[in-house]
Amino acid sequence: MYRYTDHDRRFVHERAAQYRDQLSRHLKGELPDEDFRPLRLQNGWYVQRHAPMLRVAVPYGELNSQQLRQLARIAREHDHQDVGSARERGGFGHFTTRQNLQFNWIPLDRSADVMDLLADVDMHGIQTSGNCIRNITSDALAGVAADEVIDPRPYCEILRQWTSLHPEFAFLPRKFKIAVNGAHEDRAATAWHDIGLTLKINNAGEVGFAVAVGGGMGRTPVVATPVNPFVPWQQILVFIEAVVRVYNLYGRRDNQYKARIKILVKAEGARFVDAVNAEFAALLVDPQTTFIPQVELDRVKAGFVAPVQAVPETRRDLSEPLPAFTRWLQRNVHAHQLSGFRAVTLSLKRAGQNPGDVTADQMERAAQLAERFSAGELRVSHDQNLLLPWVRCTDLRALWLAAREEGFATPNIGLITDMIACPGGDLCALANARSLPIAAAITERFADLDEQHDIGDIDLHISGCMNSCGHHHSGHIGVLGVDKDGSEWYQLTVGGADGSTLSGPSVAGKVIGPSFAADEVPDAIEAVINTYLRQRLAGEHFVHTAQRLGTQAFREAANTARRSTAAPAAVDTALAAD
Repeated sequence: MYRYTDHDRRFVHERAAQYRDQLSRHLKGELPDEDFRPLRLQNGWYVQRHAPMLRVAVPYGELNSQQLRQLARIAREHDHQDVGSARERGGFGHFTTRQNLQFNWIPLDRSADVMDLLADVDMHGIQTSGNCIRNITSDALAGVAADEVIDPRPYCEILRQWTSLHPEFAFLPRKFKIAVNGAHEDRAATAWHDIGLTLKINNAGEVGFAVAVGGGMGRTPVVATPVNPFVPWQQILVFIEAVVRVYNLYGRRDNQYKARIKILVKAEGARFVDAVNAEFAALLVDPQTTFIPQVELDRVKAGFVAPVQAVPETRRDLSEPLPAFTRWLQRNVHAHQLSGFRAVTLSLKRAGQNPGDVTADQMERAAQLAERFSAGELRVSHDQNLLLPWVRCTDLRALWLAAREEGFATPNIGLITDMIACPGGDLCALANARSLPIAAAITERFADLDEQHDIGDIDLHISGCMNSCGHHHSGHIGVLGVDKDGSEWYQLTVGGADGSTLSGPSVAGKVIGPSFAADEVPDAIEAVINTYLRQRLAGEHFVHTAQRLGTQAFREAANTARRSTAAPAAVDTALAAD
């Protein structure tokens, strides 16, 4: 993985020192809150429902064990709310769908200390908030995927360095997200991003990017529009600059709900594409324009040399007869481009713990597993799990035993309990409803692993509000928390897709309303699942059945479940609320 240079380290340490001075002046009353707010946001510090929240950047999802141990230290020493002599809350981190880590209970007066701790291990929260280009995301299997065309990580790193504190991108109309994919399968959900980049090799053997612009979720879910089928890799920064310049010039700033680039692309259509191409052409002939030099790409690529070498393939562990081990091999172990190796997902989805959450002790144990089995490297996945990218086939059984001991070996990857969920109303000031109790209730309802495996692959995504941090639009089943007259209700959607091979082309799910009360959601989802089990064809996954049947059958089943379990008065209230 990429190693920071002396310049990189000076940069993050100087930024931490700068923030410490700003915080000191704020705490002394010399820097008013309205002036301090944009400064803390530029470093990833929010003020949420109960306490400050820090979002730590994990560029394209790569972590090393030293960094994870430092995150564990921050969770243990700084992330907690004191009540008398006891620690009532905190002591954990939350991995997000954008491959970041969030702390939710760090007191503001400790925030500068945390910035220093992050800088000590080449980490920070710069540009994880605000109307700027956010963390560059990618496939968690980047660099090891068996279906990879080109390793996207060097290009992600160049993008990260180029976009950091870029004056053109510091005050955009709205936040801006870029995802990069280098494999045949799109595991980075590129079509749901402001810019989606897909690495290609053309007929002449040249490397470039297919570029799509204007994807996003939120109040108006939009799939990105293809704007250029092939931009040479040397010119990709120039093309992105052209896109962002057009957005910066014409994007709406009078209404934050209409400020995302997806609204501009949807409204202008071909005129937007023409404007970008015109800006791109002008930049190409501008003598001040610089392209990515081969020597720079080679320098960055040197940081991504595999830490292991291929070894003869063995199937000794792959024929292990234990049913639990076999299920783990099927669900949590992934093909690898190096002979003799596999990538392994450490599941962060288990009963009694929120999706994506990890305690300080669990982070320490995951770091130990990475050092023992994966050359000290981990990845954060889009699905809020951790992944070990460099596991020898001969170590699979030993890893399974160790991961099972630490609670990371649940064989549910891709199944209904491997759900995505945002923190929702328990922590987020923007949420309309709680996500985590819904996730817990669904996990309890479908606790039987045999049942989960019979249902098969299914993406269940939960968001606590229309901001869609839980990516409910792209879930095969989506759950959205809504506020109705001060009460928490939930909309269900069916048939969404994120662009992966299983899901098919990206599309937003369709509502099968009316809304459900919190205690009705598990029944409604069970009714939807039972409809699938009754009507699926041989070998057909849920998403394909949903696409074939449409929404009506699922709508009727969910509403029948509501009527069969609710008292008449509750039914009347529910219907009146809609």
